[in-house]
Amino acid sequence: MYDKERKMLPIGIENFKEIRTDDFYYVDKTAMIGDLIRRRGKVNLFTRPRRFGKSLNIAMLHNFFEVGGDKTIFDDLAISKEKEICERYMGKFPVVSISLKSVNAADYTTARALMRDVIGNEALRFYDLLDSDQLTSTEKELYRQLITVDQTGQSIYAMSEAVLMGSLKTLSMLLEKHYGRKTIILIDEYDVPLAKANAQGYYDQMVLLIRNMLENGLKTNNSLGFAVLTGCLRISKESIFTGLNNLKVFSVTDTDCDSYFGFTDEEVKKMLVYYDLNDKHDAIKEWYDGYHFGDAEVYCPWDVISYVDKLLTKRTLPPQDYWSNTSGNEVVRKLLENATPDTRNAIERLIAGESIQKRIKKELTYRGLYDNIENVWSVLFATGYLTQDGEADGDVLELVIPNREIHNIFMTRIRDWMQTKAREDKARLHAFCEAFRDADQERAQAIFTQYLNETISVRDTAVRKELKENFYHGFLLGLLRFREDWKVLSNRESGEGYADIVIELFSEKIGIVIEVKYAENGNLDASCKAALRQIKKESYVDQLCLDGMEKLIKCGIACYVKKCQVVFEAM
Repeated sequence: MYDKERKMLPIGIENFKEIRTDDFYYVDKTAMIGDLIRRRGKVNLFTRPRRFGKSLNIAMLHNFFEVGGDKTIFDDLAISKEKEICERYMGKFPVVSISLKSVNAADYTTARALMRDVIGNEALRFYDLLDSDQLTSTEKELYRQLITVDQTGQSIYAMSEAVLMGSLKTLSMLLEKHYGRKTIILIDEYDVPLAKANAQGYYDQMVLLIRNMLENGLKTNNSLGFAVLTGCLRISKESIFTGLNNLKVFSVTDTDCDSYFGFTDEEVKKMLVYYDLNDKHDAIKEWYDGYHFGDAEVYCPWDVISYVDKLLTKRTLPPQDYWSNTSGNEVVRKLLENATPDTRNAIERLIAGESIQKRIKKELTYRGLYDNIENVWSVLFATGYLTQDGEADGDVLELVIPNREIHNIFMTRIRDWMQTKAREDKARLHAFCEAFRDADQERAQAIFTQYLNETISVRDTAVRKELKENFYHGFLLGLLRFREDWKVLSNRESGEGYADIVIELFSEKIGIVIEVKYAENGNLDASCKAALRQIKKESYVDQLCLDGMEKLIKCGIACYVKKCQVVFEAM
């Protein structure tokens, strides 16, 4: 239960000032400010996967540097100890801070309107510019172009495309003249509009807009102090950073500022002590740790905060998957759809807990994201599905699945893909289902073996036995549910326990009980016999009798990598 004396957890809150003033728990990342100042370039790009604190860090920088900000929200934090930096930089600069994560539309016209909203709303914060003694009437008119409302109702702001492209440069120039200090520009999730545009078919138009905005604001802008951008991918210079030679990149492989996105083990332990959840450390580490950024090993902060918050209500709750709902899984699907035999072998090694070596491209374009299978490995790495486990040779990295949560996502997506692939051959799938109705051991085993040979198997290594059984259980369940006229249930309570799969064919009064085992030692025959013994011992067929099934079929299935054995017993 929540303790009234303890701070709340900031679920979904990315406003730094709100967290610091409204009694929320905060993991102190303010040391990043000092490191950024000492190591910065003119334009600084931080690339990290989704949900690793990029937006909160941007908000932190905004609150630290902006003129007139509340300095007390940094009291007792790490940066407050750096007196010289605080004296020189805190509250001393005009700051333009925008997030592009909301620029998501089905067409370019709407996306451009959303971009106008982002710029116009930020410009509106500086309404005092209209009364500035430092600005000329012409300069004030330039400002009005940024905030003028669209009277047609088609958009909120009426700025032309040319004004929009030059908006960052214009606003920073006006702010410098008003405050007498160069402007800091912060852009969060700079690549989201490009991802959405690529998916919706207006990529070229969005590239042109983003390129002009960034070149005007970050390259040919004498009013720029420095800039910080965050995103998931490092988009190639040829795409939007053409001629931008002042870009300094802090990627997931760089050691600079490596621990400021994500939680370190020490930070997680401190949080668990605070909430009296010390006993949950091992489970949280298994599920949400394992990411390697530079020299730092970090947890996904969104997962940790979300799970700890749930534990405060129900302490016995097992770890859950929080990450997949916040990040699209298209990249895993693309990997599976384009998988060659070598790719399938690499995936099998990954889900077995092994590492693979792949050359990672540092720069990508959304248009060419899935042009070849090697690009997909780079996307998986950049988006957090894989993490670095050592450097093999330059751009060739040792890659692994970081933790239990991501492993489960892979297993689920693989199983779904296997089921989709199997459904392409309806005749074979129909024959497979009929083999169960007829208790045809040879045919059921032969077809299931074909499916396993054509897809991806779970190797007998690091994966727990129950996870392997769940994988094959789920795959088989999806195949048998092809028959819409059958009642197919999973983990149905029957007799003294829960049967893996129960099938009822009411028109023929046939009931089938299936128990799936994973043969850890490769002894398929022994595992099948154990499955049949369990069906008998737990009286799984009792409910079928109560439901009026007259012909009862018990089925034990054992799997081992790409091998399987099917045994039927008819009653």
